Amino acid sequence: MSSASIVTIGNAIVDIISKADDQFIIDQGMEKSAMNLIDGDRASQLYDAIGPAMEVSGGSAANTAVGISSFGGSAGFIGKISEDLLGKVFTHDISAAGVAFPPVYDADHPTACSFILVTPDTERTMNTYLGACITLNEDDMNEELIAGADWVYLEGYLFDAPRGPGCYQRVAEIAHANNTKLALSLSDAWCVERHYDALTGFIADHADLIFGNEDELLSLFPGDFDAAVKRLPELVAEAAITKGAGGSMAVTSGEVVAVPAQQDIKVVDTTGAGDLYAAGYLFGRQRGDGLERSAQLATIAASEVISHIGARPLDRLADQI
Repeated sequence: MSSASIVTIGNAIVDIISKADDQFIIDQGMEKSAMNLIDGDRASQLYDAIGPAMEVSGGSAANTAVGISSFGGSAGFIGKISEDLLGKVFTHDISAAGVAFPPVYDADHPTACSFILVTPDTERTMNTYLGACITLNEDDMNEELIAGADWVYLEGYLFDAPRGPGCYQRVAEIAHANNTKLALSLSDAWCVERHYDALTGFIADHADLIFGNEDELLSLFPGDFDAAVKRLPELVAEAAITKGAGGSMAVTSGEVVAVPAQQDIKVVDTTGAGDLYAAGYLFGRQRGDGLERSAQLATIAASEVISHIGARPLDRLADQI
C-alpha cells in the first residue's frame, strides 16, 4: 500500500471541456456558473451538442491531490471508477502525476464525466454525470491510507451522493482515531443549502479546516460578508475563503490574514481554481507554514491553473515557489 501525507477524497471524473456562449447556456436550460447534475442520456445529448472539446482527467478532490504533488508534496486520492476507457484514462493521469491511487471499481456504472462549458467571461458551467461515483460508500474509505496521513480532505460535492454522508462519518472516525486532521471544501453554495443542518453539524463536530468562496461563505452565514467572516470561528477552527480578483483570506479565532490575487494573470479558464487553491494551502499547512505563507502558495497554484484551459497545472508548481 502506498502512503501519502495528504489524502483527498471525492468524485473521480474525466472532464470534457468546451467553449460556449451565453446563449448556448440559456438554450440548454443550464444554470450558468453552477454545477448541474445530469443523467447518462443527457450526457450523450450534450456531447452531440457542444463544439470541439478537450478531455482531461478531473474531479475536484483529485485536482487538489495533483496540485499537492506538483508542489512536491505527498498526495493520495480515494475515488471510484469503472474498468472502462475513461477509467483507464483517469488512473493513468493521476498516477502519472505522482498521486497514490488505489482504484476502487464499480461494475454497473461507467466512469463519471463532466461537461465544462467555458463562456467568454471565463466562467465555467459544469454538467456532471456521476456514473460510478454515486456508488462510493463507507467500505471504500481506505483506512490504511487515511490513517497514515497528516491531513485528509473531503470535497463537498461528495456529500450529495447517496452514501456520501456515510463516507464522511467513516472518514471522521478513521481520522480521529489516528490523529489525522480533517479538511473539507464547501464546493458549491447549493451543497451547503441542500444539506445545511447535516453539513454544518459535521463541520462543527469534525472539521479542522474548511475552504469556500464568497457565495459559499454566505450560504453558511447569510447576510453581510464581513459579518460572516467574523462568525467563522463559531463553526470551525480555521477557514480559507477565496474572493476571485479580490484575493483570499485565512481566518482563525485569533488571526485574519488577507492575501491579494496575482494581478498580472490573463484569466483563460477558472475551472479548478478553488481546487488548486486548496492544494497550495494544504501543502503549506502540512509542511508547517503559517496562514499567510499557505495562502500565498494557494494563490500561486490558483493563478497557474486559471491561465490555461483545464483544471490541473501544466507547469510544475514547485518551480514557482
